[in-house]
Amino acid sequence: MILGAMQPYFFPYLGYFDLINRSDRWVVFDVVKYAPRSWMNRNRILHPTTGWQYVGVPVDRRTEGNRLDAVRVIDGQAARRKMLGQIEHYRRGRAPHYEAVRGLIEDSFRGFDQGLLRDLNVAGLAATCAYLGIRFDPVILSQSDIVLPPIDHAGQWALEISTALGADHYVNPPNGRGLFDAAAFAARGIRLSFTEVADFRYACGRYDFVERLSILDVLMWNTPQAVRGYLDDLNTAAPT
Repeated sequence: MILGAMQPYFFPYLGYFDLINRSDRWVVFDVVKYAPRSWMNRNRILHPTTGWQYVGVPVDRRTEGNRLDAVRVIDGQAARRKMLGQIEHYRRGRAPHYEAVRGLIEDSFRGFDQGLLRDLNVAGLAATCAYLGIRFDPVILSQSDIVLPPIDHAGQWALEISTALGADHYVNPPNGRGLFDAAAFAARGIRLSFTEVADFRYACGRYDFVERLSILDVLMWNTPQAVRGYLDDLNTAAPT
């Protein structure tokens, strides 16, 4: 069983979905401290004129110092309306899948107003995976019955979660290589591997391509079949 685990990010970039697509089981790693102005509550899309801009949701500052599973969004519906306004230039720029992406955002925010940031992010991940046809049946760590020993360093989380869930393979994004003790994984019979950086390039109409934007930008210009096909092709090459 291949296990993947990540903090729940706000409409993350394509590499995040590459990781989900490679995993047999997915853990929402929500027991870490919230990091303000991070991918937890914002991401990047194209700017109407040049470069990129942030889209995101504001959080209650009284909860900012807490673990991610306690951080609350302020006025999610106002954030939704602002976000829909920020993507309007994609319609004017003739992005072929504007309406589908707008619907994906609406689905993610449906019924959400003052709830937990984690829940909104998981809803966004679920809606995106459903659109791409990727299986997404997450285990939310803070709500699970997983019992872990004391954690001494950041890389130990994955080792202990993998052990608790009976995984024999743990896969992680490439930028986390320095966190993990490969020998410790090997001693427990768990293979440790890393993905490569997703390099999916595409035409953006009148705009210049900007790499590693939110999945929302990817889906504005590409069919879900093309994106899923790219991810499946990545998955055919075993991570190293």
